[in-house]
Amino acid sequence: MANTLKKLFRGAATTTTTTVLYTVPASTSTAVTNIIITNTAATAATFTLGMGTAGSNTALHTTTAIAANSTIYLDIRQILDTTNTITGGASAITVSFHISGVEVA
Repeated sequence: MANTLKKLFRGAATTTTTTVLYTVPASTSTAVTNIIITNTAATAATFTLGMGTAGSNTALHTTTAIAANSTIYLDIRQILDTTNTITGGASAITVSFHISGVEVA
């Protein structure tokens, strides 16, 4: 089995909170290790994140507040199976997600 450190998602959030940020490839499992959420605006925002199977994700954060010009660090260990997804979005495109993990094929 090959373990590959990966940037699972890096970029600005959309204002649709169910946007798929990452999908586990076929014949692969993924261990999500870190999530960083940054708000670069001078005003507060909110964000939503979920993980799991398409259509029935488990909420990690639902409309969670993030202060102006701030960052939230999530040090987590969650395993996702083939075709599982990470979804998310925010109230403003000034919010960015940086998601890291390990793919195991």
